[in-house]
Amino acid sequence: MSQNDRIRKMKKIKRIIVFTFVISMLLAMAGCGSNNNSTTAAPASGNTTEAAKDSGRNIELTILAAASLTDVCGELQTMYEKEHTGVKLNFSFAGSGTLQTQIEEGAPADLFISAAKKQMNALKEKSLMKNDTVCNLLENKVVLIVPADSTLGLTSFEDVKKDEVTMVGLGEPESVPAGQYAKMIFTNLGFWDVVEKKVNYGADVRTVLGWVETSAVSCGVVYATDAYTTDKVKIVAEAPAGSCDPVIYPAGVVAASKNAQAAEDFLSFLKTDEAMKVFEKYGFVKAAE
Repeated sequence: MSQNDRIRKMKKIKRIIVFTFVISMLLAMAGCGSNNNSTTAAPASGNTTEAAKDSGRNIELTILAAASLTDVCGELQTMYEKEHTGVKLNFSFAGSGTLQTQIEEGAPADLFISAAKKQMNALKEKSLMKNDTVCNLLENKVVLIVPADSTLGLTSFEDVKKDEVTMVGLGEPESVPAGQYAKMIFTNLGFWDVVEKKVNYGADVRTVLGWVETSAVSCGVVYATDAYTTDKVKIVAEAPAGSCDPVIYPAGVVAASKNAQAAEDFLSFLKTDEAMKVFEKYGFVKAAE
């Protein structure tokens, strides 16, 4: 092969190499463009609420709930988050009056579950709740409890008048519904003035329960559902029929919620038969609408 032929052959090979390189680059650029225009794949499994689907992001809900709901809400949270992978539930438990104040002062909240209508009605009057979502969710009972090893022999609310009873644990009536009901009971029975002199007030019903568990007080008034959570106390009496209003737990979406639809979805779940079975396991019953 002549020198000229070898030169022509080398030039042909170079043109082929350049052409192949250019085609490869064009194909790579086309592939990148296709990837940039594609949408993010949905999770392979797990459900989300409609609100989470619509927003395309995970949602965190802040739920302010009465202290007496602490135990049952833990189980419901696990159940709901397992079935709704796009939602994270953050619970804050306290006396209903304290939670009411937090909402009034603008604390972030999506859902409020009160242990009495008083606090919920006050928020509704100030247009701080989405009124069309507020409903009667649960009902509870008020009971008198003593330490498990108590020897005082109390058998009724009337026995609280006895001299042997030196200190009575109650929730603060102005901010704790359990305390509000207790005051109503003793007033209607005609001896609140006697009991009041023995009262030690707690910030919420779980505080009162703790006092009775440790024998810091002679007896206390709590909800039946609180008493069922421990073997360190015993129930000696239920509130006499007609001595107080029905113990209703209303729930509703907070007007300032930034995740109102997701909050409504969770509230709808709380009203299902599935959720009610869990509530009933902890001593609650479904409230009549």
